Amino acid sequence: MTNPNAGSAHSSKSLFAKLRSWEAFLTFALILIILVNSTLIPQYFTIANQINLFQLSIEKVIVALVMTFVIINAEIDLSVGSIMGLAACLFGWLFQNGISAEMAIVIVMIAGGLAGALNGYFIAIVGLPSLVVTLATLIGFRGLARVLVEDRGITGFPDWFDALGQQGLIGPVPFSFFAFIVLFIIAFIILHRSAFGRLTYTIGNNREVAEFAGVNTAAVKMKIFISSGLVAAFAGLLYAARVGAVRGDVALGFELDIITLVLLGGVSIFGGSGTMVGTLLALLIVLNLRNGMALMNVTGHIQTGVIGLLLIVSVVLPRLELTRLFNSHNSQGTKQ
Repeated sequence: MTNPNAGSAHSSKSLFAKLRSWEAFLTFALILIILVNSTLIPQYFTIANQINLFQLSIEKVIVALVMTFVIINAEIDLSVGSIMGLAACLFGWLFQNGISAEMAIVIVMIAGGLAGALNGYFIAIVGLPSLVVTLATLIGFRGLARVLVEDRGITGFPDWFDALGQQGLIGPVPFSFFAFIVLFIIAFIILHRSAFGRLTYTIGNNREVAEFAGVNTAAVKMKIFISSGLVAAFAGLLYAARVGAVRGDVALGFELDIITLVLLGGVSIFGGSGTMVGTLLALLIVLNLRNGMALMNVTGHIQTGVIGLLLIVSVVLPRLELTRLFNSHNSQGTKQ
């Protein structure tokens, strides 16, 4: 005989599964932050502030999209900030030495792909740990950027280039925001709707099993790291356009904020799990949190401390399996 309560029980379990998901927690946190900001800050919902909220960190959130692939694949890329800095400095150096801005952009993007390929070669082909390889290239790429520009700043870029980062493309909305939207859609489709995305998860879960099943894991990892270099170089160009100048310390330390965004989004540091939606929610949380604290005149050191705390939370809480609270609730209900 069919249990009439079976359907409702199944729906209840599905509801609990959704409620205890990390994305649900992030959504709740985001709504709470927005409510607090809108209550305490009168100018929070103005168009100018919402554009400023994204524009000041747009390069980080763009790189966070490809970093999601890297970490799901059970790797890490500590060199993205240095690649951003190298890309910006290389653009400035090329332009200063008579290369047209258009040609300089092409050369910079090629250099970014080569930087990613260098990481990928030693990680995917040679088999060295990504932590060691990208830590070394973090230092190397940053050093090369400083060699190119030394201690001086380079300015005087073409008006059209500066306009990409400083003026609205459609109304007050800058080019970088539209670039982020397009890249997010592409990243979402690749990660969640393509064979490459499934391979990314499979290798992140267990590389040996994937290789035993005939997957060319080295090729997948190479593609991911080359993409990481390309996107980081693109973000470096966006930074140069937004600031209108480049120095050897461009994007210094950005890699830590980028990794924080991804881990806060629920991507496991051990690989094999995470979603692009989670990364999106995390970056919205961090952007709104920083924006609210800045408008309330909270010092930069405190902001950094809060972001550091978020990094700890994003790594520790999923490991504590807080969903056991819900499981306990379900088991008690079953016993009753």
